[in-house]
Amino acid sequence: MAKVCFIGLGVMGFPMAGHLASEGHEVCVYNRTQAKAESWVERFAGEFAATAREAAAGAEFVFSCVGNDEDLRSVLLGPDGAMAGMAAGSVLIDHTTASATVARELALLAAERELGFLDAPVSGGQAGAESGMLSIMVGGEPEIYQRALPVLECYAKMVSLMGSVGSGQLTKMVNQICVGGLLQGLSEALHFAQCAGLDAHAAMQVIRHGAAQSWQLEHRHASMLAGEYKHGFAVDWMRKDLAILLDEARNNGAQLPVTALVDQFYADVQNMGGGRWDTSSLLARLTETK
Repeated sequence: MAKVCFIGLGVMGFPMAGHLASEGHEVCVYNRTQAKAESWVERFAGEFAATAREAAAGAEFVFSCVGNDEDLRSVLLGPDGAMAGMAAGSVLIDHTTASATVARELALLAAERELGFLDAPVSGGQAGAESGMLSIMVGGEPEIYQRALPVLECYAKMVSLMGSVGSGQLTKMVNQICVGGLLQGLSEALHFAQCAGLDAHAAMQVIRHGAAQSWQLEHRHASMLAGEYKHGFAVDWMRKDLAILLDEARNNGAQLPVTALVDQFYADVQNMGGGRWDTSSLLARLTETK
């Protein structure tokens, strides 16, 4: 068992850190809102620290899971940041969905301190984090990945090394491109079924056995038809992710016309007051503006 630190106890980080504790690892957590850290300690066996540096002291593995590039820098860098407390030879594993640029930046800073670094964004949402069934896409050196694999498997159903540092974040961008397009297609299909006078639930039961089957269809069509959009990953966060990947596309020359359009549709949802609705709320844009 390892001594580990987990930084960031949001809807994803809270249960992920819990799985590490449940597997017998010695866990110290840090959250910028200390009440969340205190709540975690009440539920799981572990400790919390007042700063990220203190939480990371003595840890073999330090995990981070925060909001964006700047949040990441704020908890990892500086005199009270986690890197300042990490010992040479320990490994920093970042689960934040952030840019490939910041991943490479952090990897260079980690190397200067003789630390290992992996960018390791996740997919599976809050439900996947709670059940320990996340998919983790990793960028980094193979030997560091092999060291970290046993702890990553505490909350994953799939872990894969995708290439050098930054490759994990680039793969997560691929994931978000697919998710956005699938949800827009599903929204339009449900909207069309309703306008055509079909039983949309029955239509989904038929097509789920064919080529149109997807995780989104299986798990979201019923809540979408009920107008329920409280199922985890919020539109505000999706737009953050889409901004990162569209910027990356401008740099690498990828053409993403559908993704750019879906991003604008999510902006419409935000303007409707749905920034905290989950990403399946694309249907609301169609039904409420009909």
